[in-house]
Amino acid sequence: MPSLRHVVKDEFRYLCGRSVVVVSAGCHPGTSPLGSGLLAACQEAQLPDDTDSGLGFCGWILVIASLLFTIVTLPLSIWMCIKIVKEYERAIIFRLGRILKGGAKGPGLFFVLPCTDSFIKVDMRTISFDIPPQEILTKDSVTVNVDGVVYYRVQNATLAVANITNADSATRLLAQTTLRNVLGTKNLSQILSDREEIAHSMQTTLDDATDDWGIKVERVEIKDVKLPVQLQRAMAAEAEAAREARAKVIAAEGEMNASRALKEASLVITESPAALQLRYLQTLTTIAAEKNSTIVFPLPINMLQGLVGANR
Repeated sequence: MPSLRHVVKDEFRYLCGRSVVVVSAGCHPGTSPLGSGLLAACQEAQLPDDTDSGLGFCGWILVIASLLFTIVTLPLSIWMCIKIVKEYERAIIFRLGRILKGGAKGPGLFFVLPCTDSFIKVDMRTISFDIPPQEILTKDSVTVNVDGVVYYRVQNATLAVANITNADSATRLLAQTTLRNVLGTKNLSQILSDREEIAHSMQTTLDDATDDWGIKVERVEIKDVKLPVQLQRAMAAEAEAAREARAKVIAAEGEMNASRALKEASLVITESPAALQLRYLQTLTTIAAEKNSTIVFPLPINMLQGLVGANR
């Protein structure tokens, strides 16, 4: 069992030129939950050498004063120092205007110094937005209105905060410009038929352009392509004419196939005279099944030939 008088000494080394300042905090981690929280907070507050070496003498004085103020005013100051971010959020900590080394903090608890530290929360979830309808002149001089949807997320919270003022607004504006530029190099037929290829091209372009902002474009989709009313009528007339032409071709092919079949059937009937009589009977049966008042009497060809011979 450790003694209650046992003191854990946590040394904070702050570089200021070539001098070293040591601050000791006498608190035992096991004596109280407050002592454990203070030790964890002190360890979190330790500054990297390469990042804080540029604070300057006045900066070091402010940081040390803020740390001493935090220790003296315990336990009240602990509520000002410990912050919480959610699972889908990250926190970027600024100490005297400089981003702390180590990047974004979170999720969970993190420690900040009062008066000298500030932080910005960044949402890491996927965000979707609609691209407003854009009036675009295609390569073949046709005016169309096209809209779409973009899905993106923050991949690097530090770049999203430090490199651009508003990453969401910039991504929206860039998506509109990219849609106009990509579709301006396509024909109307390509826009209507190659939507997947156009969406993939837009995604690649947006992803490369937003890489320096810490943004990852996950998906781009073309929602709707609206054509002028006159162009819709012209395309409908063209499609109707094409369908009529195909119908005529199909009908002509059917007539040709039917004539070939009739030719073959005539050859078969010529070889067997009784086949013609059977054909007469079959036709009569078909007419009678339809309840038709017309009556057909088949006459044998031989009788007609006898009558013709008698007249001669």
